[in-house]
Amino acid sequence: MNGLIDIQQLTTDEIEGLIKKALDIIADPEKYAQKCRGKKLATLFYEPSTRTRLSFEAAMLELGGSVLGFSEAQSSSASKGESVADTARTVGCFADIIAMRHPKEGAPLVADMNASIPVINAGDGGHNHPTQTLTDLLTIVREKGRLSNMRVGCCGDLKFGRTVHSLIAAMSRYDGVDFVLISPEELRVPEHVRTDVLEARGITYRETESLVEAMPELDVLYMTRVQRERFFNEADYIRLKDTYILTPDKLESAKEDLIIMHPLPRVNEISTAIDSDPRACYFKQVLNGKYIRMALILKLLGVE
Repeated sequence: MNGLIDIQQLTTDEIEGLIKKALDIIADPEKYAQKCRGKKLATLFYEPSTRTRLSFEAAMLELGGSVLGFSEAQSSSASKGESVADTARTVGCFADIIAMRHPKEGAPLVADMNASIPVINAGDGGHNHPTQTLTDLLTIVREKGRLSNMRVGCCGDLKFGRTVHSLIAAMSRYDGVDFVLISPEELRVPEHVRTDVLEARGITYRETESLVEAMPELDVLYMTRVQRERFFNEADYIRLKDTYILTPDKLESAKEDLIIMHPLPRVNEISTAIDSDPRACYFKQVLNGKYIRMALILKLLGVE
């Protein structure tokens, strides 16, 4: 494997190296403006994306490289039945690195095993989204100055949210981190995350249905969307849906230096009234995504 499919592939030293590189890019973008001159990134997006696809493209362009690819499966030979493995082999003839999003879990891994060039997983079903996790970690470092000794609240759909699962896996490796998992009963963190990650590493965590109750103790609040279709019955959805909408009154007991994060897109789970609060970091996250992807592209292409 020569790309990045799962955040767990990276050691904490490698993560910190990528963050350090991203911080250097932020400090001195001119130094990096031609680092990938003559290199091509292929964006193979089999399902819709705004932030992730444009972020990868902007990252490569700002490194002086160029971009080719497609933004939906219908624009590719997948619509004729071509396999992911064959597409990856083909694209390896035209590009130097691939960023792939696919609705099927494991598809980017198949691509990486068959391509002659590195493949970055840009999201595969409900499974993994490693560059979103790197984005989240860079955001926490830029806002808090550290990745250790903090209480992280994850709120909303913790059952199906791939970004939450990856963030818990990554943050669990740092000293003094514990979690408050805030969700309706129906959308609790899956058993495998509790047993294989939290309990296996001896991480302190608690589960609650109340965002307001958890708020005063949090250093980081990671919001996700609660989707109507995840509920077994309409009555439960209606009963709970407003509980997980972040509004200014719910922040009254929050720490002054809390940071509020969200992988986006948001629908209504964070009130727009929060956008002007200095603790809101979700649009900063978007920008940080470009910088960390620049650092990752440099690493995978072996560009110093």
